[in-house]
Amino acid sequence: MESQYLKRCLGSCLKKGLAEVVEHRPADPIEYLAHWIYNYRRILDEEKKRMLERTELEQEREAALVELEMLRKMKEEELMIQQKLEEQFQAQLEQEREELELQNEEDGIQRQMMQNVAENKMLNTDRRFMKLSFFLSSE
Repeated sequence: MESQYLKRCLGSCLKKGLAEVVEHRPADPIEYLAHWIYNYRRILDEEKKRMLERTELEQEREAALVELEMLRKMKEEELMIQQKLEEQFQAQLEQEREELELQNEEDGIQRQMMQNVAENKMLNTDRRFMKLSFFLSSE
């Protein structure tokens, strides 16, 4: 039972540490192994920390991508709304222009009618004057 525990918790570390002791043959192998295990643990902790940082960075990156996509969609929606407003504005301008043209046509017709009435009055006055002149000249 204890051997399973040692294999599970220290197996890889001890195996590598003892291999280092055998390879370097230090004067004090116990102190060497203790420093090596301490350094091994520090490296594992740093790797774990780097992995956590990578995970956090990846999560932040994914969140930023989601935010960018949301901003892109919002910009797209804003452009569509802007286009619709512009189209509505153009339609309103066109309607106002048509109303003005119609009003101008009506005003033009009224002016023409008034000119025709004025011309008819002048013609009638001229005719009367000519008749009167003819009548007076024939006497």
